[in-house]
Amino acid sequence: MSFLDRLDAIQQKKQSRLCVGLDPDPARFPSFLLGDHSLAASAMRFNAAIIEATAPFACAFKLNLAFYENFGREGPRVIDETLDRLPADTLAIADGKRADIGNSARFYAAATFKRHAFDACTISPYMGRDAVASFLDYEDKAVFVLARTTNASADALQKLEAGNGSERQPIYEHVAEQVSEWGADANSTVGLVAGATDPGALGRLRATCPELPFLVPGIGAQGGSVDDVLDAATPGPTLVNSSRSILYAYDEEYSRDFADAAREAARSFRDRLWEEG
Repeated sequence: MSFLDRLDAIQQKKQSRLCVGLDPDPARFPSFLLGDHSLAASAMRFNAAIIEATAPFACAFKLNLAFYENFGREGPRVIDETLDRLPADTLAIADGKRADIGNSARFYAAATFKRHAFDACTISPYMGRDAVASFLDYEDKAVFVLARTTNASADALQKLEAGNGSERQPIYEHVAEQVSEWGADANSTVGLVAGATDPGALGRLRATCPELPFLVPGIGAQGGSVDDVLDAATPGPTLVNSSRSILYAYDEEYSRDFADAAREAARSFRDRLWEEG
């Protein structure tokens, strides 16, 4: 079954477009989780509780690899143990924004899809198709290519216009057209990362790529609007990610209830993203 078919089946079963970002930051953990444990062990306890609490409402979990690389040699183990805890009716996304050429790209892809067995990953398009090609060879996997991101300085590059005469368009839209071409003969499903903080661009990207899956970060802590995302990105296949607004929804005074707070935040996002869509 293709990634897109699995995504659709899971979304219909769980009535959810929610992707929960698993970005374990020890500086924000409830203090009782730290104790005498290593940071990696504390992160695993944190992730386990978050997964159990939020899995009923999530169709995917996204691991930002930088947070795991921070744990040094224990990082790969935390990734594997986290993936082992994900229920079968969820998809796992590696958020590493990888991009390189030749053997480097080949081994990045193998680490993502074979060593850790993620279902999907994020990729930077700046080096062109040959930096992405190794990731496109894996059947039943997905590659989300950065198009319109949520960081403050993204406009300096992504909104630059390129082309000739009346054919000029923003770089992010050109990326989307290129990605559509890359996906035409790929074994993997190809999609876009398109942020919630620029609903105008999100809508233009959906008009350009009506059938591609979108991974949409930026709601919650980054200020993106659920209503704007749904208006711009649906009815095409859409995963909407929230990380901090779910992971750290708890009140410091009630930190032992952090998983319950995450559960309620995930439930609220799930309901809004589905019922309002």
